[in-house]
Amino acid sequence: MKEAIRTFIQKEIEQGVTPGAVIRVRHKGEIILDESIGTNSLENDQVPITSRHVFDMASLTKIMVTLPAILQLCELGELYLHDKVSTFLPAFKSHGKEHLTIQQLLTHSSGLIAHRPYFERKLSKQEVLTEINEEQLVYKPDTAVIYSDLGFIILMDIIEHITKQSLDVYAAEHIFKPLSMKTTGYLPNFNRTQYAPTEYLDHLQSHKYGIVHDDNTEFMGGISGHAGLFSTMEDLSIFTKMLEHDGVYEGRKIVDSNWLALARKNFTPYSDESRGLGWQLKGNGASPVGDLMSAQTYGHTGFTGTSFYIDPVKEITVMLLTNRVYFGRTQSMIRLRPRLHNIICTSIEC
Repeated sequence: MKEAIRTFIQKEIEQGVTPGAVIRVRHKGEIILDESIGTNSLENDQVPITSRHVFDMASLTKIMVTLPAILQLCELGELYLHDKVSTFLPAFKSHGKEHLTIQQLLTHSSGLIAHRPYFERKLSKQEVLTEINEEQLVYKPDTAVIYSDLGFIILMDIIEHITKQSLDVYAAEHIFKPLSMKTTGYLPNFNRTQYAPTEYLDHLQSHKYGIVHDDNTEFMGGISGHAGLFSTMEDLSIFTKMLEHDGVYEGRKIVDSNWLALARKNFTPYSDESRGLGWQLKGNGASPVGDLMSAQTYGHTGFTGTSFYIDPVKEITVMLLTNRVYFGRTQSMIRLRPRLHNIICTSIEC
């Protein structure tokens, strides 16, 4: 499998999909593939990519920060899934949103629009929250799945309202420090060559090194519930191991097993896109997980080129970190991920 995967990824690098990639696969709890291929950039100070390079995790923020925080608060009885958002954020209830729930935000079935380019007006975090509170719904809740960053920005506001902490501080204290994830967090401060940089921007006259790629998050101060997290393969491996062990890592409970199990259930049977609480599920149609992983597979992708998927039936975890937006936003990984997962599953006789 090692040579097949290296050949596959090297071909993608040569085709200009990404300058480098780090991949790690566990099967039955044991690492069976651990490869770093390519370089962190194509600049003069480029270095070989490694499992310790810091990646912009993009939307993996949703399930490495916001989801576990919400599940922790559910365990504590601070909220429950059918709580109305307006219970915590009264200003949110305008324009027919008074009945929207935590669950609907987590499952991307709330009726909120997918995206707004707040960055074009350089809106601050508070200005963004105010604008979302004034949003009108674009479809009837619980009738479709429209993947929405706005919902996870609001979930951040709820977490901060309940905990009286900023999201980055809460995540550090209650998720990353207990997991000994030492290079994971918002607003990182590392040496230039430690990053897997993202897109080149004219106004910077540079690629983004340690600056969040998501435009809205950048103008919100670098911290949000939908994007902004930076991490490494070493730390991501710890996080996924915690998930494999029902919320426990080295004897420390991070998230209750009952809530993790519930989060992996399909809450959107009315849609072709199967969604758990935060999680993307395999579903019946085309999927990043490919064709051979089981129907119970769950995980997520990040726009910058990050992803991980866990198959609890076949006991396979695939973690892939790339910085595919290094070459711009038009480079696609839609075909890369399913083909990669298929090769892995074929190699270990899924």
